[in-house]
Amino acid sequence: MAAIEVRGVSKSFAGFQALKDISFSIGAGERVTILGPNGAGKTTIMKLLIGLLTPDSGEILIDGHEPASIDARSVIGYLPEDAQPYRVLTVRENLEYIAALRGVENVKDRADLIIGYLGLSDIARTKIGALSRGNVQRVSIGITMMHSPRILLMDEPLNYLDIPTQEKVIKLLESFHATYFVSTHILSIAQRMTERVIMLSKGRITWQGTIADLNRQSFGGETLESTVSRMMQDEWQSH
Repeated sequence: MAAIEVRGVSKSFAGFQALKDISFSIGAGERVTILGPNGAGKTTIMKLLIGLLTPDSGEILIDGHEPASIDARSVIGYLPEDAQPYRVLTVRENLEYIAALRGVENVKDRADLIIGYLGLSDIARTKIGALSRGNVQRVSIGITMMHSPRILLMDEPLNYLDIPTQEKVIKLLESFHATYFVSTHILSIAQRMTERVIMLSKGRITWQGTIADLNRQSFGGETLESTVSRMMQDEWQSH
């Protein structure tokens, strides 16, 4: 059974079609990126996967369950773009509060573990409202992982992080052996975090395959970034 199954999904807003007959499948333990420019429909897909939106047509299954079901939500960790933890709570209070809501056993021990993994010890007693945007992002990643989700849905997860912190986060995610689905418009993030790419342009999937497959789409001495840009331009011109 696939961890994430999307079959023929379309979604419109006030007459604007944001997604058009989207289909893809992600197996348990796979690491996959949805890659596309701003406005391509990436965040809409994320909101559909967590049940914040419902499709106009098609079907979505998370671990065999509908996204809004308790069964699906219990296995998902969701990191929205520009996540906002509770500003009046400290780092530790945020982690422990979310863990308690999620029914995590040994809340304090789990918070200690995440604080250690993400290097948050020095700011553990600092309120979120006093932190830099990069530190808020680290805390948000920690919150996403507090209940050891089997499926991680992450919208631009490396935003605001310096390169050493990005590498720490990538290694941490790999150590959890979860299925994860990353939304980004930056090719290098797809290369560093995942094994497979689903390319989205103007609400349509234009290509999907492994990073190695993507490399084979290059012409001559073309860089991978140029290849992706060309493939997206070709799609824009065909519609």
